[in-house]
Amino acid sequence: MRLVIARCQVDYAGRVTAHLPMAMRLLLVKADGSVSVHSDDRAYKPLNWMSPPCWVTEEPGTWTVQNKTGEKLVIAIEEMLHDSEHEMGAEPGLVKDGVEAHLQELLAEHIGTLGTGYSLVRREYPTAIGPVDILARDEGGSTVAVEIKRRGEIDGVEQLTRYLELLNRDPLLAPVQGVFAAQQIKPQARTLAEDRGIRCLTLDYDALRGIEPDEFRLF
Repeated sequence: MRLVIARCQVDYAGRVTAHLPMAMRLLLVKADGSVSVHSDDRAYKPLNWMSPPCWVTEEPGTWTVQNKTGEKLVIAIEEMLHDSEHEMGAEPGLVKDGVEAHLQELLAEHIGTLGTGYSLVRREYPTAIGPVDILARDEGGSTVAVEIKRRGEIDGVEQLTRYLELLNRDPLLAPVQGVFAAQQIKPQARTLAEDRGIRCLTLDYDALRGIEPDEFRLF
């Protein structure tokens, strides 16, 4: 991974255009080829980025990041304060907690929970930015990517959004729809997901295990 701290201006040209005026920022160039631009005030989310496959052309004072569709991220560097490269080694992957991992296993076994006619493609479908929990097909044969959480929050929706952006570049899979599945989904996460066309699904852990809860039900 390459870490660069620089005073820079960033312009994106593609499906839309975006401009970041001159300011101090962190530039990350990862081993998968992705380039992202970060500020110091918004946790993990970049201000702008280019996902792989893409390539960087460096000229004095300018980086041009381009992908195969012709989108460009042009970074004009006025001053560079830090530039270093680090070997991160193999990523062992996220270790899910027991409930979350079991939810994935149960949902794969009972894929009809997603809807009538759904079929499982595979669990832990690999992508360049990490595995998708479940890849399935609906009754019409369209691809569906499912992200599973114990508690559904905004960061889970953002994670699924990145997976969908990448998967939809594959002509063998596109169009890919998203399902955000969790035992509990926070209102803000649900609003963001539905705004992005992602379906939300609340999972009943006991029902998936075939265990009726102790409390009485009206329905």
